[in-house]
Amino acid sequence: MTIATPARAPFDAVLLISFGGPQGPDDIRPFLANVLRGRRIPPARVEEVAKHYALFGGVSPITECALLQAAGLRQRLEHTGPSLPVYVGMRNWHPFLADTLREMAHAGVRRAVGFILAAHRSYSSCEQYRRNVSAARRDIRTEGTPDIDVTYVGDWHTHVGFIGACATRVEAARLALPEALRNRARVVFTAHSIPLSMAHVSPYHDQLRESARLVASRLDISDWALVFQSRSGRPQDPWLEPDICDYLRSERPRGLEAAVICPLGFVADHLEVLYDLDHEAAEVCDRLGITMRRAAAVNDDPQFLDLMADMVRATVDRYRGGRPLPICSDTEPTLA
Repeated sequence: MTIATPARAPFDAVLLISFGGPQGPDDIRPFLANVLRGRRIPPARVEEVAKHYALFGGVSPITECALLQAAGLRQRLEHTGPSLPVYVGMRNWHPFLADTLREMAHAGVRRAVGFILAAHRSYSSCEQYRRNVSAARRDIRTEGTPDIDVTYVGDWHTHVGFIGACATRVEAARLALPEALRNRARVVFTAHSIPLSMAHVSPYHDQLRESARLVASRLDISDWALVFQSRSGRPQDPWLEPDICDYLRSERPRGLEAAVICPLGFVADHLEVLYDLDHEAAEVCDRLGITMRRAAAVNDDPQFLDLMADMVRATVDRYRGGRPLPICSDTEPTLA
């Protein structure tokens, strides 16, 4: 059962929610401890991942990218409305969600539009972040800080801004290939692998395939594939496959000469993209004789920033006449 609030400005701000990343060598292991809290990851695997971050000076570009995305969104909202402040909160590193919510509360924010920086829904890419926001809200309430209600934007994996930004990046990478290979190059879309147990109860795989199909259609490309990367967890647990490197190894004997690799499941060129694709996959391609170009993630592509503003406006318009409020106090959110 719900009741409607009186008509008023439905939201005071926008909260962008992202993964977070270390900003220097000393941050690597504390950051990984946050990422892996509660998970059974072998210590050797943790050290392996720490070395990946160390290769890049312990700095993940994800924080800078999220701040650029926030700045671009803020500019668009100021220009076309609604003029709302935009905040960034991270799950695993500074600025942490609870710290951002405190800042928002002290600035007088009580109602925010939530935008999770992940296009495809699964527990780890969406619901976990919502639970993290709920936990951060409980933390600030416990200490006496005013609560902030967060209402999330809807799905945007098929939005023209996302599809267009991905297509622009893929086409730029394709044109960077030697001319003789451009028409023979396969577009290989990648996304973070998740456990099959999670995939079976979420729309993640179907949404990825839908996004990939639309990007390929936009470019009139029929030769494409969807593969996965960044697998973690116990080796005996089944995850979505094929892995990008295994896929390249299996397809080379079948005639794969050139590949444009597009990190479809990521909205920023953060460290997993840089290591898994620019380092590992590129090394496999070089060894096998596959000519590879990697498409950039959407990052702060203007089309993607326009999408963000569009989704925020749609959420504000949806609740312009009043927002439904739960009878009970804050509970764990469900997927919209």
